[in-house]
Amino acid sequence: MANPEDNILVRRALQADPEGFGELCRRYYPSLVAVADSILMDHHLAEDAAQEALAEACRKLGRLRKPERFGAWVAAICRNTARDMLRQRIRPVQASDEPQADCPDDDQKAILAEAVGKLPQHLREVIYLRYYNEMSYAQMTAMLGTTRQTIDGRLRRAKKKISVYLMRKGFER
Repeated sequence: MANPEDNILVRRALQADPEGFGELCRRYYPSLVAVADSILMDHHLAEDAAQEALAEACRKLGRLRKPERFGAWVAAICRNTARDMLRQRIRPVQASDEPQADCPDDDQKAILAEAVGKLPQHLREVIYLRYYNEMSYAQMTAMLGTTRQTIDGRLRRAKKKISVYLMRKGFER
């Protein structure tokens, strides 16, 4: 889904209007952090990745063929930046696989985070955008450059995988 407002803002930025690109940054930064966080699973590194992606987008803005698809384009840059950062860092040790159904809230949140962390990146990404970043389906389609049906399918698959993981950890439906 293309955003016609992005087209205007990109054209303004290309004409050396700093407010045009500034508005694009304000509009997409939170979503880029969520995209990067879904890959890196470290919020501070995700913020760095989002900033780096926006800086790269600024440098390469003249190469953008479809200005109305800025969101999907910058999200792809952010994904690549986060993946590069991930390759450069050592992954944390995984938590124990023992059932922990009667654990306090913090432990339950940790197990849920572990379940989300085990999802494939494309499913983890929609979970982060929808539930951590509270994006609407329209915003997600613009950000990911895909259809509502694709996003809905990914969310259903992600929730099913999370449910299976939690049941293996001893949680009930």
